[in-house]
Amino acid sequence: QLQLVESGGGLVQPGGSLRLTCIASGIASLNYYDIAWFRQAPGKEREGVACLESTKRTTNYANSVKGRFTISRDGARNAMYLQMNNLKPEDSAVYYCATGDCSEDSMSAHTWGQGTQVTVSS
Repeated sequence: QLQLVESGGGLVQPGGSLRLTCIASGIASLNYYDIAWFRQAPGKEREGVACLESTKRTTNYANSVKGRFTISRDGARNAMYLQMNNLKPEDSAVYYCATGDCSEDSMSAHTWGQGTQVTVSS
């Protein structure tokens, strides 16, 4: 059974960087899955941040993070990453990794991690 565990969240100043890591277990290889990161801020709905399709390697980023965030995977380690640069206070949220469906126009999740808190504040 697929399980996802995130790490790497924390407190960072505006303009700083963080890299989130998500380790998958219970599967042969994460390379066979579309992967994604979502986030949820207090009082707001969960939103898709970035996704990476498994075969065509298509990516999809929320407009608010384009040019600042990068999603990637390491199939050998069954790991996915979200590199976040030039962080802003509005990026503060609980971040969730997920597997699901990814296209140029949409992203959805079937399996979720437990979430990791990212707080951007001076």
